[in-house]
Amino acid sequence: MAALKTIGLLGGMSWESSQIYYQQLNRLINQHLGGLHSAPIIMINVDFAPLEKLLVAGDWSALEAQLSAHCQTLEQAGADCLVLATNTMHQLADELEQAINIPLLHIADSVGQVLQQKNINKVGLLGTAFTMKGQFYRERLAQKFAIESVIPEEAEIISTNDIIFNELCHGKLLEASKAHYLTVVEQLASKGAQAVVLGCTEIGLLIQQADTDTPLIDATHTHIEAAATFALSGVS
Repeated sequence: MAALKTIGLLGGMSWESSQIYYQQLNRLINQHLGGLHSAPIIMINVDFAPLEKLLVAGDWSALEAQLSAHCQTLEQAGADCLVLATNTMHQLADELEQAINIPLLHIADSVGQVLQQKNINKVGLLGTAFTMKGQFYRERLAQKFAIESVIPEEAEIISTNDIIFNELCHGKLLEASKAHYLTVVEQLASKGAQAVVLGCTEIGLLIQQADTDTPLIDATHTHIEAAATFALSGVS
């Protein structure tokens, strides 16, 4: 049997969701191959605090420099692909791809492929303010998959973002915040969204499909499945 391909995992943004990547990647590989098989992973877990300060300051050039260096380290260590375990930092996906010679598995592509399979062409997008208000995620879904995205109103963008950084990134799962998120999900559905993309790797810690009748697409899980498929592509 040919070897599994090695996943280069750049995590820590935040570590609360990065642990899901590590756990689920190993679980999926084991489900496919059985026995004592697990996922070959080379992981860098960054200190998120200084990066978050750069994010708030809008210093994308400094973020690019730091993340590019980490991506190059993963490649040099033997990774066959790059998995950026965060939605927001995919704003730098094009720049990071230029810094390495291995494929970057884009999280929005994994979401778009699942949406296409489900014949969904209009979605609500939940995530950080950077993801919801930025163009990088919505444009990729539109240009590559012909999927339209709608986002919450400004007040809900602010509150959604605050819950992510002040609660979910610290492992705090509050019932009031869950109720608020579910209200925002229904508001997006009322705008014509056929499904809502959980476009932040922490949101799935708070709300799941069982909580709402509106279809949810958890970007974390679509990304993990894409990475597992890549790793298994080396197995004959």
